[in-house]
Amino acid sequence: MASIKDVAAAAGVSVATVSRVLNQHPSVSADARSRVLAAVAALGYRPNAVARSLRTDQTHTLGLVISDVLNPYFTLLARSVEEEARARGYSVIIGNADERPDLQDHHVRNLLDRRIDGLLVSPTDGGSPLMLDAVRAGTPMVFVDRWIPGVDVPVVRADGRAAVRDLVAHLYGLGHRRLAIIAGPAATTTGSERVEAFREAMAEYGIPLPDAYIGQGDFQAESGRRVTEGFLDLPRPPEVVFAADNLMALGALDAVRARGLRVPDDLALAAFDDIPWFVHTDPPVTAIAQPTDELGRAAVRALVDRIEGRTPRSVTLPARLVARRSCGEPPARPPARTPAAQSPSPVQRSTSVQRSTS
Repeated sequence: MASIKDVAAAAGVSVATVSRVLNQHPSVSADARSRVLAAVAALGYRPNAVARSLRTDQTHTLGLVISDVLNPYFTLLARSVEEEARARGYSVIIGNADERPDLQDHHVRNLLDRRIDGLLVSPTDGGSPLMLDAVRAGTPMVFVDRWIPGVDVPVVRADGRAAVRDLVAHLYGLGHRRLAIIAGPAATTTGSERVEAFREAMAEYGIPLPDAYIGQGDFQAESGRRVTEGFLDLPRPPEVVFAADNLMALGALDAVRARGLRVPDDLALAAFDDIPWFVHTDPPVTAIAQPTDELGRAAVRALVDRIEGRTPRSVTLPARLVARRSCGEPPARPPARTPAAQSPSPVQRSTSVQRSTS
């Protein structure tokens, strides 16, 4: 493997000149820069990133701690983070907290020890002392999807409240009145926000939400199955179950099918966090979709701004309801037939609810 001395010899310059070229120092002449870059290409020289980080105090590496890598939402989020970071000259190291605060802190500690330039976190709880210490120490940090209330860190997230109101309005319009929710952990901001939004939206329509219709989940499929079984055992089961994340929705679907029941004939189902699988279930699942790709990219932009000395801002993006057929929606009508000599003109209609033809 070629060394920096080999590059200097091939280009006919000093090692210091090669270093200045590689670090984009403006003091190097155009001719010397051209010869150095040609030698780098010819020899296949790759700078030592570790040594460079010791000189510049930067590793060009970001840390990402996500709540659950098995959750398709977070998998897609991590992909968009990695793509945006790469486009901006950064690498990403990912840690999976598996919805466990102890694992979250384990990954945060390891990432800080690796001298990352900044940290993206989707917190699994309401206040990790380790993360609070990192914030106080000046570690560039951005919260994505979830956040810790009262901590002065930029937050990039979706507005789930408006989408939940759209869902309740949609269910009310379909004639449903007995609505239940599988809530996420109260220690997470998304867990508490979604159940509060659901309760508030139901109150707007004068629909009661009995305690028996609120099941406590943990954003894992097994909790969705367990809570749904409890709903089905009630003397007066709900008509609709709203799962506050996609994995709990899949668990709910398993519970319904295990009893020989059907969605939506025996129990309707809706979910927060749309995933590609939902269009392939029978019936396709009505869900609230977050702009996952945009969230990941916006989070990286905010973090890079913080690292490079600019002032980042929190970002809130809209979520949207995708109505399919798991809540008793009528099948989509086939397009009207037109004379062969005519072609139908496209008509676009913008609404807060997207209707899928799946």
